[in-house]
Order: sequence, then structure tokens, then C-alpha cells
Amino acid sequence: MGQLNPEKLRVNYSIGVTHETPTLPRRYTLTHSDLTGALFLSIGSDYNYKQISGLRTRAMRDEVLAEWKEDVNGLSLHVYCHVSGGIVFGRASWRESIFRNEMPLVLETLRYGDREFFKANPELDNAPIYVHLQSSNHAKSKIEAWGTPADFKQ
Repeated sequence: MGQLNPEKLRVNYSIGVTHETPTLPRRYTLTHSDLTGALFLSIGSDYNYKQISGLRTRAMRDEVLAEWKEDVNGLSLHVYCHVSGGIVFGRASWRESIFRNEMPLVLETLRYGDREFFKANPELDNAPIYVHLQSSNHAKSKIEAWGTPADFKQ
């Protein structure tokens, strides 16, 4: 995928979601086209299940889902990647390697695609990001800290 080309990014806001609100729930669905390199980011109160329901997407499971969560420490951004389990293409270690390699682009895309939200809520640029590498084999599941959205500001 490489570095973000804003001309290849298509952003869609769900009904009721604006550049400024709501903060919670606020969820992201990110997919891409291997053919064109285009990135498709949906921002809504829920994930865009229609965007990830196609046969290819269900088999590849290379979509990225993310959401803002709140706990006693404040807001944090949680990013979810499916590395193994079910019907997916590739071994878990290979898929994990791809997600790790592409994660800077994913995070840059989320930050850039929702930049007006960050402009309206500048404190969120300092919120922690947690990447969840999910597997049906719980021993292979991991949660990692990946900095803050400000680290991925274009």
C-alpha cells in the first residue's frame, strides 16, 4: 500500500455523523482495492457492514476496523485486524506481517480521513492507539500500543 495518497482516499460519513460529532460511538471501516490502490474509509456510529460483506472481503479479511473507546484513563483509539481463523487467505504469521507493515498507512489514513474531527477535538491527537491483532487461536492474539494519532498526522 505505501504512503497515503489523499487523491486515492474516499471518505463516507454515515447518516447522523459529522466531522465534529459524535465522539462516542465513532467507528471506522477501512478497505482498499488491490487493483487501483484506492482506499475506502467509512465513518459512522457503527461499522459499515455492507462495505465488508462482499465475497472477496469476507475471504481476504484484510479490512481494518477501528473505534474510539472510553475507560477510566479517557478516550483511546482501538484498531482491529483479523490475522487468522475462519476462511482467510494466508497463514497467520504472514498476515500479521502484512498488517504490521501497513499499519502506519492505516493510521495515517484514519487520521487524515477524519482530520476535521481531530481539528474539532484536538485533545484526541494525544489519545493512545491500541492495535488488536485478532486470531481464533487466542495464543496468537495480541494488543499493542502504536503511539497517538498525532504521530500519524500528514
